[in-house]
Parts: sequence; C-alpha cells; structure tokens
Amino acid sequence: MIPVPIRAATLLALTLAALCAGRAGGQQPVRTAATAGAAVSLSLDDALRIAQSQSPTVDVARAGVTRATGQRYQARSQYLPQLNGTAGYTKTLKSQFSNLAASPAKDTSTVVVPATPTLCAPFVAANATPEQRAAALAQAATCPTATAAGGFDLSKTSFGATNQYALGLNFSQNVFAGGRITAQNQAADAQLRSANIEVSAQRAQVSLDVTQAYYDAVLADQLVTIADSSVAETEAVLTQTKLSKQVGNSSEYDLLRAQVTHDNQLPVLIQARANRQVAYLRLKQLLNMPLDNPVQLTTRIEEPGGPALPALVATAAPDTSTAVRAPVRQLDEAVRVQEAQVKIARAERIPSFAIVSNYQRLYFPAQLFPNLNNGVNNWTVGLSTSFPLLDGGRIKGDQLIAQSGLEQARAQREQTRQFAALDTRVALNSLDEAQASWDASRGTADQAQRAYAIDQVRYREGISTQTDLSQSRLLLEQALANRAQAARNLAVARVRLALLRDLPLQSTGASTSAQQQQQQQQQQQSTQQQRSTTTTTGAAGTTGSPQP
Repeated sequence: MIPVPIRAATLLALTLAALCAGRAGGQQPVRTAATAGAAVSLSLDDALRIAQSQSPTVDVARAGVTRATGQRYQARSQYLPQLNGTAGYTKTLKSQFSNLAASPAKDTSTVVVPATPTLCAPFVAANATPEQRAAALAQAATCPTATAAGGFDLSKTSFGATNQYALGLNFSQNVFAGGRITAQNQAADAQLRSANIEVSAQRAQVSLDVTQAYYDAVLADQLVTIADSSVAETEAVLTQTKLSKQVGNSSEYDLLRAQVTHDNQLPVLIQARANRQVAYLRLKQLLNMPLDNPVQLTTRIEEPGGPALPALVATAAPDTSTAVRAPVRQLDEAVRVQEAQVKIARAERIPSFAIVSNYQRLYFPAQLFPNLNNGVNNWTVGLSTSFPLLDGGRIKGDQLIAQSGLEQARAQREQTRQFAALDTRVALNSLDEAQASWDASRGTADQAQRAYAIDQVRYREGISTQTDLSQSRLLLEQALANRAQAARNLAVARVRLALLRDLPLQSTGASTSAQQQQQQQQQQQSTQQQRSTTTTTGAAGTTGSPQP
C-alpha cells in the first residue's frame, strides 16, 4: 500500500504540471492549432463599428425601411396619371359575320329588266323637286363601287377581318375619392417613420449588446488573472510550508492544509477560464467573426476615473423623457396609421371619379403582316365613377375593424408609456447602484491589498498563522472581483442610459405588443392596397383621388 505522503507528492506533481500547461495557454485569448497566428487587437469602438455593419437584426430593420418606402411609392402613385400600353394580334378562323358579305343569288328568270344607267355622283340642282332628288339617289345606288362586293365589305373591320392588330394606350387620372388616397398616403408616411425608428432602435440595441459582451470578456480576463494570482500565491505558500516542515518548523497538518487550499483554487481557475472562453465566443458571434480567430481586447474596464466608455456614447447627453422613447414614438405612428385606416374605411361609401381615355391604332391586313400606313384610329375620352350599392355589410365590417384597431393602438400606446417610464426609472436606479458599488469597491480593494501584504510578512516572520493568511487572500480575491464586476456594471449602466432614447423596452410584454402592432399595421396596409388594386381593375382603370 502506498504511503499517504508519497500519494500527496504524486498528486502535487501532476497538479503542478497541469497548472503550468494551463497557465501557458491562459496568458493569451483562446485559439486552436489551426489559428495559431497573431491575435487581432480589438478596441470597444472597433467592435461597435463592426457590429453596426455586420448585425443581421439591423439588416432586418433596414429591409423594413425599404418595404415601407415601397408602400409609400404605391400610395403616392394614385395621385399621378396612369398610362398603360397594350398590343395584340387576333387571327379569325371562322366568323359569324361572314354571311353578311356573301354575293346575292343569281337571278335565273327570263324576264329582261332594262338596266338603269349608273351614275356614282349625280348632279342635283338646288331647286330640284323631291321626286328629282329620289331619282338621283336611285342612280347613285347603282354605282359599281358600292355593289361590286354584293354587300358590305367586312374584311376591313373588326367583325370580318382575318388578321387584326391592335396597338393602344389606356389613360386614367383620379379626380375624387373622398379622402381615401390622402389617408393611404398618411398611413404610408407613418409606416416609413416607424420603420426608421426601428432601425435606430436596433442599432442602439446592438451597441448595448456588443458593449455588454465586450465588457464581459474583459471582466472574464480579469477574473482569470485573479484566479491565476491566487493559485500562484497558494502554490508559494505550499512550497514554503514544505520547506518549513522539512526543518521541523511546521506540522503535517499545516502541510495538508496548504495542499488543500492550493487544490481548491484549481476548480476556480478552470471555471474562470471556461467563462472567459464563453464570453469571447459570445463577442465574436455578435461581431460575425470566425469563432476560432484569436482576439486581443485593448479597452480596459478599470480606469482611475471610472470605466472607459466608447466614443459612441461618451459625449451623448442622455434623454430620459418618456415621450421620446423609441417604442412610444413607434406607437404614436401606429395610432396615426390606424386613424388613416378609419378614414379609408369611411371613404368606401363615397363615390369616386376619374377621367379615362383609350386610344387604339387598328390594322386589318389580308396577309399576315400589316402595312403601318393603312391603319385606322379609335380614340375615346370619358368620365368614370364607382360607388357601392349593395355590399352585404362589408363596408360596415371594415369600419368596425378599423375603429377597433385605433382603440387598440391607443391603449397599447398608453401601456407602452407606462412601461417606458418604469424602464427609465430602472435604468437610472441601476446607474446609481453601479456608481455606489464602484466607489465602495475601489477603497475596499486597496485596503484588502494592503492587509494581504501585511499578512504575508507576518506569516514569513512566524507571527501570523496560515489561516490568517488564507483569510486575507480570500478577502483580497473577493475585493478584486467585486471591483472588476462593479466597473463592468457601471460601464454598462452608463452606456444604456446614453442609448436609452433609442433602446427598445426591456419589458418583454411591452416589446411584444409593439411588434404585434407593427405586424398588424403592415397586414392592414397590404390588404388595403390589394383592395384598391382590385377596385381599379374592376372599374376599367378607375380609382379615386383625395378630396381637395
């Protein structure tokens, strides 16, 4: 059976070997063998710039702005004249009008009727009697050009032409629509403003997330440094205790206590390194960087005057007014959209007027291809109107839906204002708490450092015990960790307050309500545009225009 001292020495040797290997890898950011190149230096300002250009959430918000811009173009197009071109070709295989142009049946009777002299343009005197005028018309009817075909020549009309080509232009201009188009433009403008607010909100949220991730990674580095220092100090105490036991100044109990104290620090170091790796991975994920690329953070979290802040918010004056919070402004625009929807629903009962005109250039060639010089024109101008007579309650339903949407938007805006006021108070309270913790932790860490230095001297001189030294070291470790955590919390609180105007609400309920309201607005806007398009098609290109 192996004696206990030999097993303890073997365990100590293995632990020291693992510690040395871990410490060699703990001085640099996490990397793999495939990425053994130099670490990329990254400041907090650099991280924020990268995040603004690489964030998928910001790209989604920009897509919303593009969609809202397109909806505004659609709404504004109804103010302007509409001109569409048409072209078509028709091949007639069999026509019901072909019998109208057939030659008259041949007369087989033997009665000879004397032919009436033909005269295509008979002269009619000004003082001719009615009988003379009738005789002249009878002579004109016997003109060969009028009867050569035996009837009407339909080959040059749309009824009997074998080949037909039609080129046309359709014009429409909205004149009056009872304010519907004006309301649609108001809703589209409000949607665009809301989309721009959403972009600003997502930018602010990304900036806050990256700042938190960056400070978490810096804090993790400092906690690893503290854990490394604690392991090194307990290792020095263990070595000193071994020497003291060899000369007979320390007991086996003291050696075992030093050994246990040293071994208990190893899980703390392992946990700190694992937390640091997770913090770095989280930061790289937000920056859309390869997870295996090594990164070296250059912005310090602890400065004499407080934590270092990014240039994005260092000079920004925080605005804590509830009315200017991004979610509140978005719901203000949502209320405007719903008010416009109510106007649109009411305008459905009002007749709409539009000026329409159709122009056609027609060709009826006997062969396949036409001669462009032998076309005929067809041009019409008119006034078109559209008004409901019987809708089975559809318009009433639209009005009720629009009114309920308006009431819901107003209620959600009031609810969001309450959430925003609470969120602002929480942010201010968090800043005061972080500032107080930072002020208290700085002095505590300095005192703990001084106390531990004194206990080290007392222990070496044999005045203090190992228990007192361990207690001082634990207090110092806790004080340093508290100061680093306080610096991180203070920095995040300051950044959050600086970005508070554009930040989304931290309350999940309020944020979800705002997102649902925005989706509902987009669905209603799309439904209204589809309805307008259907009305325009059914009325031969006729829609309305806003009332002057």
